[in-house]
Amino acid sequence: MFMVCLMLAACGLGETAVSAAAGGASEAAQAKEALRIEARVKQQLDATSTLEAQRRQAAETSSQ
Repeated sequence: MFMVCLMLAACGLGETAVSAAAGGASEAAQAKEALRIEARVKQQLDATSTLEAQRRQAAETSSQ
């Protein structure tokens, strides 16, 4: 009886460890994806800022 209880308890611990590891891997993947999204947004903002500066310069040049 003791061995059965021990085996069941160990089984639960094993599942918990696997679940925690999978959760950690999922969180790591989400963090990487968040960094990729952040980099893409920064790139888009930089491109928009550059385009707006070019438009302002063109408007200033044409108004002179």
